[in-house]
Parts: sequence; C-alpha cells; structure tokens
Amino acid sequence: MTRTPEVPLLEVVDLSKSYGAVVASDNLSFAVRPGEIHALIGPNGAGKTTAIGQISGEIRPSAGRVRFQGRDITRLPTHKRAQLGLKRSYQITSLFPEFTAEDNVALAVQAQQGHSFRFWTRARRDAALRAPATQVLERIGLADKAKLKVTELAHGEQRQLELAMALASEPSLLLLDEPMAGMGQSESRAMMDLLRPLKGQIGILLVEHDMDVVFALADRVSVLVKGALLMTGTPQQVRDDPEVRRAYLGDED
Repeated sequence: MTRTPEVPLLEVVDLSKSYGAVVASDNLSFAVRPGEIHALIGPNGAGKTTAIGQISGEIRPSAGRVRFQGRDITRLPTHKRAQLGLKRSYQITSLFPEFTAEDNVALAVQAQQGHSFRFWTRARRDAALRAPATQVLERIGLADKAKLKVTELAHGEQRQLELAMALASEPSLLLLDEPMAGMGQSESRAMMDLLRPLKGQIGILLVEHDMDVVFALADRVSVLVKGALLMTGTPQQVRDDPEVRRAYLGDED
C-alpha cells in the first residue's frame, strides 16, 4: 500500500529578499511539519527575522513562495494569514499596558471571532469572551494574575501573556521570534515548560538564540548563514555538523 506523503504545515520555497545589494534571504527553502517545533537559528544578520517577516506577510519577498497547509499565501496580507491560523509573536512585547491580563486575552478572542475593537467597553462584560480568556490564562499558569494590569506583571509574565494571546486565536502555526528575550534562567525554564506540551498540538517555528532552549525543544532545526540555508536536521545532527560548528557554534576545529 502506497502511503500518501504528508502535506507540510508550512513550506518555504526558494524565498529571496534583497535590499539593494544586500541579500537578506537567499533562495531559502524549508518546511515545518504539522505539530512539530522547528527552530530557525543563525548568527546575527543571518536573515532569521527577515524570513519570519516574509512568512507572516509583513515583508514582501523579492522571489519565491510561501505555502500554508498546501495553499499559496505569498501575496496574502498579514491579517488574512492570521485568519487561516498563522500567528506571530515578537521580540518586543506588544501588549495593551493599561489593560489587565484577562482584558488582553479577551481582546485576542474578540479579534479571532471577527469583532471590532470599537465595542471593547461592552465586550468587557461579554461572557463569550471572558470564559475562553480565563481558560487560556489557566492553561499558561497566569490565572492568578488575570486582574493585574500588564504594567504590574514581570517581564517573563508579559511574555507568557503574549503566548496566551497567540493561543487564544487558535492558531495552527505559531511564529515565535525570540520568546526568551530578556528573560532570566527561571523565566526561560517556565516558558519552556509552557511550549513543550504544545508539541503535537500546533506547529511552532521558533527563532531563538539560546541554544540550550533550541536543543531542548526543537524536533528539527534549520540553520541560516548570510540569508541562505546551511542545513536542516535534528538537534543532534546540527550539533554534530562541522559546518554548523564553524559557522555558528564557534568551533574552529
């Protein structure tokens, strides 16, 4: 019996982006499988954030294709990609600081349901928004912080809240850009504990500079150097590859 090949959740095909003479993405091709955590790593200037921007729709590629669940989304705007289930978080927190944690997640639920933020005052009393917001906060361990304003949360808790907002939109794929940025060791461990159970449930494309985090979480890793793909493999294969060690991990042997 012939087995039908699995359709990648995300497929990047010959993606290129140039800014004048500067090549930020150089015929980049890789795929993210359904339910896997796929890390995108590389030295500073390797083109990781540019690649994420093209996948999310914020940067238009010079050439190449982006496919999501088998569909060509190369020309779709960001909000249309989000409606299909592709959600991005950022290196810098993008929360509503004067709202509570619960308010922020309820806003994400509201956006997923297609409602306008103009009706937010009324929506604050809408159980259809509050109930799922509470469930997501419980899922990521922030239920006891629900009534606190964002400004009252620690940095690590704010990053957890961003993850909660992304999960509230019920994504099929999360694009996480440096989710551990600015965190201490205990906060990073807490975030890892939140991400690990998502394996098999949703796909995650993870940009992260902390190699301990990458090797602990990722099912596969793609290595970028100067905008081009050096290799894709398991964490162990990446660890063992001499080209990767020379180009990124600092091994001169």
